[in-house]
Amino acid sequence: MPGFGAWTWVFYIFLYLPLVILVVFSFNAGRSATVWSGFSLDWYARAFGNESIQRATVNSLIVAFSAMTAATVLALLAALALMRGRRFRGGTVFRVTLLAPLMIPEIVTAVATLTFFSALGMQLGLFNVFIAHTVFCIPFAYLPIAARLSNLDESLECAARDLYAGAWRAFRRVTLPLAMPGIAAGAMLAFIISLDDFVITLMVADAGSTTLPVYIFGMVRMGTSPEINAVSTALLAVTTVIIVFHYYLSNSAKNRP
Repeated sequence: MPGFGAWTWVFYIFLYLPLVILVVFSFNAGRSATVWSGFSLDWYARAFGNESIQRATVNSLIVAFSAMTAATVLALLAALALMRGRRFRGGTVFRVTLLAPLMIPEIVTAVATLTFFSALGMQLGLFNVFIAHTVFCIPFAYLPIAARLSNLDESLECAARDLYAGAWRAFRRVTLPLAMPGIAAGAMLAFIISLDDFVITLMVADAGSTTLPVYIFGMVRMGTSPEINAVSTALLAVTTVIIVFHYYLSNSAKNRP
């Protein structure tokens, strides 16, 4: 289509140029976010030596690893029930309900979660953040796992059962290893969604359970600085590495027999 290539370049420049500027000025020797003063790693040293940033990073990692583990296990159980279990009445409704958080605006989910916790009288804190992230991450972990299970040859599992393997042994020796690329991809996606989440965390976290995205938001409200750029660049680097691995595992899950 005439002009489609040019508009594509405009789109990518608009989307990624701010990220490039952020990364470049995270190495700026001066405090300006627009005037280059020379190359320096001082802002990274300040950011990594900041105790508040360290505490927020630890909180983010604790929640992300915990939510990733819980969401992946629950997503695997749901995928096995829907893809390998017997068909049951309401299965389609269950699948649509499971994927609903992908379509509902995140602010709506955050407000609903906060209202639910308040109705139960639960104190806001890191445990609440873990619960909210786990529920929110389940559909993201479910999709790669379900895609992998749908591509598996069921005759392999039947062969294991014909060789006198019990249901658990067939699952442990055949189904689980073959589904592992999808499980790993789902776990990585759940981890990155939890690590980067801001809206839900802002709603259900208290002063002692601040995660890194919420802390960055608090820093930005006081004005941009190269220290914020350094923290954001480090978070961007971690996210990019995980996304690359997720992309590789997703393709592996689709292409492997």
